[in-house]
Amino acid sequence: MKIVFMGTPPFAIPSLKKIEKSRHKIVSVVTVPDKPGGRGLKLRYSAVKEYALKSGIRILQPEDVKSPGFIESLKALNADLFVVVAFQILPAEIFEIPPLGTINLHSSLLPKYRGAAPINWAIINGETETGVSTFFINKKVDAGNLLLQRKTPIAIDETAGQLHDRLAIIGADLLLETIDAIAGGRVSPAIQTGEISKAPKLTNDLCNIVWSKTNEEIRNLIRGLSPVPGAFSYLNGKLIKIFTASNFEKTFADVAPGEIVLTDVKRGLIIANTGGGALQIDELQPEGKRKMSAREFLMGYKIAIGDKFTAT
Repeated sequence: MKIVFMGTPPFAIPSLKKIEKSRHKIVSVVTVPDKPGGRGLKLRYSAVKEYALKSGIRILQPEDVKSPGFIESLKALNADLFVVVAFQILPAEIFEIPPLGTINLHSSLLPKYRGAAPINWAIINGETETGVSTFFINKKVDAGNLLLQRKTPIAIDETAGQLHDRLAIIGADLLLETIDAIAGGRVSPAIQTGEISKAPKLTNDLCNIVWSKTNEEIRNLIRGLSPVPGAFSYLNGKLIKIFTASNFEKTFADVAPGEIVLTDVKRGLIIANTGGGALQIDELQPEGKRKMSAREFLMGYKIAIGDKFTAT
């Protein structure tokens, strides 16, 4: 089949590679326009564009996906199928172009975690299982008829970044399986059933740790936001990002949430109380500094029992 692939971030690359090496032909990729960034504000390419350049695949970068010129250029490609992996919401004028439709790879077990950040929210909410889904795109976001799904457990200490990388590989396999099934006329699209939950964009307020929550709730928040955008709090007026933490076996009565209850440079221990149990801070990053272990932090920063993590 002739395929147009639409995507932007690194998550899309395993899928793009898988399709390119298959019996199907990618006639073009569609990705976002180049954006200035970094020192000197040099133009930066999306991960999908970088791969397409190396592979000699035609590239389309519309400023506006609704523009008539872009829509006509898509029609001229005469593709059988459009494939979307982490791109943007498409209008009907686009997803209805190919005769076999437009499919999407989504990193959750739909209808759970519809939205922009399904990987993060699955971990933040303490899920022990997630997966990937392929479906036909329709006018309602992430609500189209399901094609295939694949489940995977979430490890107890797995971060969003680690799960992201695993799901990108699992998703690439499922996506090619879906494309092959469509090509062979072996698909049976099914209406999504079951509990619907949302996975909205991550906000700065969400990233600010609320220490009155339990240690497990805070630990899941930290895992779900690691490595980016990162959960944070303030210690002695300075912003600290926290990337990994674990529940501490001891409890501390009559201690305010967020208060430091134990430090030990030799063992690399920074223990803070929460609204339910205590939390061991394992990896953190002071503002303007590199990421470091708790032991490294204690060697360079003075903190004392009674100091407190706060919201500001």
